[in-house]
Amino acid sequence: MIDVRGLTKRFGGRTVVDHVDLSVARGRICGFLGPNGSGKTTTLRMICGLLIPDEGEGTVLGLDLRTRRAAIKARVGYMTQKFGLFSDLTIAENLEFFARVHGLERRKERVAEALEQLGLATRSDQLAGKLSGGWKQRLALAACVLHDPEILLLDEPTAGVDPQARREFWEQIHDLAAGGMTVLVSTHYMDEAERCHEIAYIAYGRMLARGSIAEVVAASGLKALLGEGPGADRLAKEIEARPGVAMAAPFGTALHVCGPDLAALNAAVAPWADRIRFREASPSLEDVFINLMRGAEDNSVVVQA
Repeated sequence: MIDVRGLTKRFGGRTVVDHVDLSVARGRICGFLGPNGSGKTTTLRMICGLLIPDEGEGTVLGLDLRTRRAAIKARVGYMTQKFGLFSDLTIAENLEFFARVHGLERRKERVAEALEQLGLATRSDQLAGKLSGGWKQRLALAACVLHDPEILLLDEPTAGVDPQARREFWEQIHDLAAGGMTVLVSTHYMDEAERCHEIAYIAYGRMLARGSIAEVVAASGLKALLGEGPGADRLAKEIEARPGVAMAAPFGTALHVCGPDLAALNAAVAPWADRIRFREASPSLEDVFINLMRGAEDNSVVVQA
């Protein structure tokens, strides 16, 4: 459904997306991760036809990314970072407007179906501007899928939303994917990344990791120890400075220590073994991404003419 290669975009001499390859199959949910300014939003906009790549090629829905942009836009739903609907219209009026924009037939029936599907029917007469973050999110999602797109692009859709609303949102996303919709969602939340079928991690415009969570963690080569005991969480800075330790971070009252070599990790924590019990653990997705970020080359410098 998405198959792009070498996507590159520059703004004012700054390379924002640097030769990114990405493919996502029908009905799959791909989590798109990376720090702020990493190029996620720009990549999404090139995929849905809003931006023209400076370099690269590929297809979206089997359509050429460069020459069939209008056709791609008509079959893709795109939910932006900020709430972009009309605050002074009701939920129903917003959806009726988007139904007209898409030129949909049976507009009233389609709007009613969307309201029911996303649990908005009882609030259809409420002004969009008066909704909480979670309900605004539902409305934005309803507007995005009103025209039955085959691909759904979501740009940090759950930022500022409470945990219950986030969980309900992800249940809806999985329902859409089960129906055959392909979803590419950018997020900063590690627990949300773990809800995806596969993930892609981008930093400074470059793709650093791609695959299932298990594949990405295994490819990192990281080993981990979990330390528990009195004051374990207060040893992070001291242990992180030891040879062989890539990072050390407190997790509650415990300490999580990571590095590329298990023997070196055990040697690094040995001075505290009399009071802190260290055992082998699995590196977390957060460990992997922080390690990738620390090793990434910043190529976002401005090229002088």
